[in-house]
Amino acid sequence: MPKSTKSKLKKTSPAPPDFAKIQPVIQQYKTKLRQAQLTPLTQTTHSTTSSTWPITKILHQCTRYVSEMHAQHKINDACLEWLLLQDYVDGALLKKWRKRGYEKLCCVACVNTGGSGRCVCRVPKVEMLRKHQRAKNEDADDESKSKDKDEIREIDVECVTCGCRGCASTD
Repeated sequence: MPKSTKSKLKKTSPAPPDFAKIQPVIQQYKTKLRQAQLTPLTQTTHSTTSSTWPITKILHQCTRYVSEMHAQHKINDACLEWLLLQDYVDGALLKKWRKRGYEKLCCVACVNTGGSGRCVCRVPKVEMLRKHQRAKNEDADDESKSKDKDEIREIDVECVTCGCRGCASTD
């Protein structure tokens, strides 16, 4: 009879030994997340849409930390799988980060737009600059490169989904 490829880890399984290496940092993220969830809407945000931005940002930071620890072989696959089961990290975001072009992705919602194009934070700032210059009826080829870099820094967009200011892989 063939061996099962299914993992034996469950949500109630004890933490793997590698978790002790990253537990203090994970607990800090957990505390920050709890504080962000309990913060009243009027203190940090202007709308109900932006009320989830701090939570999304903290989850992104925690997921990035765990991803880097796994890439540096400081935690093993079993620990990563256990963290996924415990919902400490975003599994869908981890899968996207492994694909080319999505290394800097802020949240999965920004790529799952449902056929309505792409989120503004996924548009490279150079492309936004070109569009901005076309709107001003200026020729982008006559501009100097140093001026282009200054203008790129001036372009400031904010994603309505997560508050990201640009996560295109070319930025």
